Amino acid sequence: MRSITKFYCATGLLLGLFSCKNNSQTSLPIYGEREAVEKTVDGKQIVDTVYHTIPPFKLLNQDSTMISDKDFEGKVYIANFFFTHCPSICPTMNRNLLKIYQQYKDNEEVRFLSHSIDFKYDQPYVLKDYANKLGVTNNHWQFVSGTKAEIYGLANQYLVYTAEDKNAPGGYDHQGYLVLIDKDKRIRGAYDGTNDEQVKKLMNDLPLLLSGAKK
Repeated sequence: MRSITKFYCATGLLLGLFSCKNNSQTSLPIYGEREAVEKTVDGKQIVDTVYHTIPPFKLLNQDSTMISDKDFEGKVYIANFFFTHCPSICPTMNRNLLKIYQQYKDNEEVRFLSHSIDFKYDQPYVLKDYANKLGVTNNHWQFVSGTKAEIYGLANQYLVYTAEDKNAPGGYDHQGYLVLIDKDKRIRGAYDGTNDEQVKKLMNDLPLLLSGAKK
């Protein structure tokens, strides 16, 4: 399991690069690179901040249906990267994510998105069987596959390290982060899915993000 620092180093970004340092627990940071841009509003030049966001995507889900970023419009969602025959961190990570799913599976504002990094084996029927055995009962949790370039490229956008590695358990090396994405497709948190305290923090942060989105 790679350290939290390497979560950001995977794409050359630094931990702590966010919109504001707010310790009041009334809002969550925004992670990733940001850029100041000038624009005209009501005839006046102002400086606005453009944040790192998850880019558009199209991937095949467990029902052999193509889904895209459009399916997550206006939703808060939790994303992760795994593979079905993973012998190390994936079972714990997804069991912990299941706890959150069970609390929010009927909430129309919340979605879950698991990307398989095994582009060779994890076909839709394999993902479907995995989802069923895990206990997923509706389409609010999507399991998706794609080409290596698509999935690994997206992992970089989520700031999660993934790689083929014949020396790693199961042949793949990856981080077990549960990445919290807001309704504007910005990264608002990353939590070690194998760590109970980190999962509890995610459970506390999710309603905070949902509450802030309604304001």
